[in-house]
Formats: sequence, structure tokens, C-alpha cells
Amino acid sequence: MFAPRLPRLGTEIAWRDAARRLAHVPPSEIDWGWEDAGASMFDAPLPEPRALTVPKPFAALARLLMAERTGRGFTLAHALLHRLPAERGLLANRADPQVAEAERIAKEIRRDLHKMHAFVRFREMPGQGARRRFAAWFEPDHRIEEAVADFFVNRFGDMDWAIVTPEVTIRYEGRRVDLAAVASTRPAEGDPLEELWTTYYSNIFNPARLKVDAMRAEMPQKYWRNLPEARAIPALIAGARGRVPAMQAAAPRPARPPAEAAQTVETRVARPDTLEALRMAARGCTLCPLHAQATQTVFGEGPPDAPVVIVGEQPGDTEDLAGRPFAGPAGQLFDAVAAEAGLDRSACYVTNAVKHFKFVQKGKRRLHQRPGTTEIRACAPWLERELALIDPRLVVAMGATALQALTGAGEGLLARRGTVERTRDGHPLLITVHPSYLLRLPNPAARARETDRFRADLARVSDLLVS
Repeated sequence: MFAPRLPRLGTEIAWRDAARRLAHVPPSEIDWGWEDAGASMFDAPLPEPRALTVPKPFAALARLLMAERTGRGFTLAHALLHRLPAERGLLANRADPQVAEAERIAKEIRRDLHKMHAFVRFREMPGQGARRRFAAWFEPDHRIEEAVADFFVNRFGDMDWAIVTPEVTIRYEGRRVDLAAVASTRPAEGDPLEELWTTYYSNIFNPARLKVDAMRAEMPQKYWRNLPEARAIPALIAGARGRVPAMQAAAPRPARPPAEAAQTVETRVARPDTLEALRMAARGCTLCPLHAQATQTVFGEGPPDAPVVIVGEQPGDTEDLAGRPFAGPAGQLFDAVAAEAGLDRSACYVTNAVKHFKFVQKGKRRLHQRPGTTEIRACAPWLERELALIDPRLVVAMGATALQALTGAGEGLLARRGTVERTRDGHPLLITVHPSYLLRLPNPAARARETDRFRADLARVSDLLVS
């Protein structure tokens, strides 16, 4: 009798090694289990490994079964592996009891993975360094931490984070991911980022589309304790019935004439006489439709007497959630190339021409959309007031949207890049591309060539400051 015990981490590799040794052994002679489930009374040495060839559908199915919490997945995967040589087409026979059970467990695992993808919520942690740190707590039904790690690395590779479960901690720091099998308990509640998200969720909650049964089916209540917005759900459901008639009775307001809207913008923007006061005023900006979907206004940051102001186009998905400009992949590329060009970002004031994130929702993803002329004009007074308060010696326009906001014409960016023009209020303006343009180039050679040109553009900043 053989009794392989598999580790909490590295499970799939350990199972494959044992399976190569035991594929020819009848399932009745093997007692599969987890290492943390205790030793077996049987402990015969495993045979030498044998070469195995399996169909791709089995490999994918076995990978899911490795995460099954009780260890039943190990037994099922081995039983099917033992039968495959003699039963061609076994996995296509859904009436077979073992195949049906394996598919049922695999479906549970896939659903658990989906729930973890959807319901992990990060909170910001105190710390030092250029990259912000976040942590999240989640309690999966199965042991899926290894299977889910790559998803979060790809989705949140621009920040340092940790996801803690009762059994495993996934940590991503300095672009390196580590998993540790350590027991943990649920952390204390409360976090400003959670409060911001709860406020945002409450504002986008549409009572007219409320379907409680469908919501609970997609977001079972056992996951609610992982979600900060869950605290608001009972009150939102309770008040939904009363809010629908109010929404129906409220007549839409007529659009303000452009001249009136422009006058309102100028009045609100012209009043603050410090950057901090201007930032506070911009937080409540509703003068274009972008504020309705964006999480928050993303204002500029940097020294109030900065000699250089860097103007990008608009916040991206990361910036919209973090509330800081140039925090996403394009911002990280800018930081890296600027450092190589001798430009210190911390000495610059960085901002965007448009202060709210414009996007289109595609499933769970929010895809960037280029701002239109209306949105650029609506945000222009905020940018103009930033420049008036800082009065920099040089402005750098990165991208066509920034160029349009600063000069009134964004056409011909590539022909104008590297040249020095004037903003509408007279500041010297160096023109270059936005770093997101470099990220979108599919050809590595073209990307390298354009990155060199971008670096050369930024290297001109120091020369222009002394000229």
C-alpha cells in the first residue's frame, strides 16, 4: 500500500511526480492525502518514475483537481490516469461516475477561482518607498492560492501587495511573487480606501435594476465579509423601492448653454489662490459627464514652485483608483526613462489635461477611451490655473490631448514632437509623445527606437532650463 502525501505548496508538481511512479498501480492500493492531514499507517516506498503521455484535456482537468480541499481530487485524477490507456475517449464519457465527479469538482474550483478574482479587495498599508503597498484578506473554499497567483500578478503588477488567506500568504514585492504556507487570521476592519470604494459603490448602485436573487447567486453572502461595500448593501436594498419612484418623478435638467457652463468653470477655478485649495475645488467638479463614472478627480502633484510641469493626457485605471497621476504602467515607464534622461520626477509637477478617467466597460475591465474636445475644454481652466499658480519655466506636453489643451491644436503630434512652442498663456512648451504610445507599439524594434527618441526629448529639459 502506497500513501503519498502532497505539500500545501508545489502540489501539482508533487502530484505529477508521484503519478509517474504510480500510474500503473490500481487506485485501491493508494492512499492519497495532504501533508497536513497526518501520516498514513501505510508508507511503502514509491516505485521508480515511468514515462507518461496524457491528452491535453486530462492535464487541464488534473490541474484543477489538485486544488480540491479534501484531497479527493488527487484520488480521482489518479483513477482516471490509471484508466486512460485502456479506455480511449474516457474523458468524453460524461455518464461515467468518476468523470462526472471530476467535472463537478473542477466546476467548483473554477467558480472558486472566479469568486477570488472578483471579490478580493485591497486596502492600503503604511510603508516607505516609491511603490505603494496594499493587502487583502480572502477565504477561498478550496486551496486555489497557487492557481490564482498569476492572475493578480498580471492585474496588479504595478504595485506591491499581499493576499492573505487562512492557510497561505501570496506576496508580490519588487516584481517578485512569493507564496508561504502560513496560518493567518482575519485582520481588523477599517481603511480609508475601503470607505472610498463603499461610497463609490453606493453612488453607482441603481435601484431600478435591483434583482436580489440574481445578485445573491452571483455574489453569495458568504463572500460579503470580504467586501467593504457589503456593509452598504442591506441599506441600499431596503431603500431601493422608495428611490425608484423618486428617480421616475425627477425630470431631467436641461443642459446649460456653453457660455453659461464656461462662465461657471471660470468662476470655480479662478477663485482658489493655492494649489491645495484648487485641488479641493476640483474634487467636486461635475462640469463634464466624466465625473459620473470615474472613482474620483485625479489632480496634479509635485512642488508648488516646480520649474517644470509635465502634462499627460488623462488618468488611467490605476490612477483612477489610487487618486494619483502617473501611477500606472505608463507612469512607471515615464519614471524609468526620465531617470535615464537625468530628469528627476520628484522635482517636477505632474498632472493631466483631463482630470477624470474616461473608459468603456468590457466585462470586468475598464478600457481607456481618448477624451473628446468637450471634456478637454471643460478641464482646461483647471490646468490653466495650475500653470498660473506654479508659473513654471518649462511645460512638457506628452500626447495629443495635452497638446490640444495647452495650445488649442493637438494635430500633427509626431511632426511637432521635440520642438518648443508656447502655451496659450505664454509658457515655453516642449512637445513629446505620451509613454502609453510606447507601450502600445507591438514591434520590439520600433518600441526601442521610439523609447530612445522619448528619452532624447526628456533629456532636452535640462538644456532648455538653462537657455
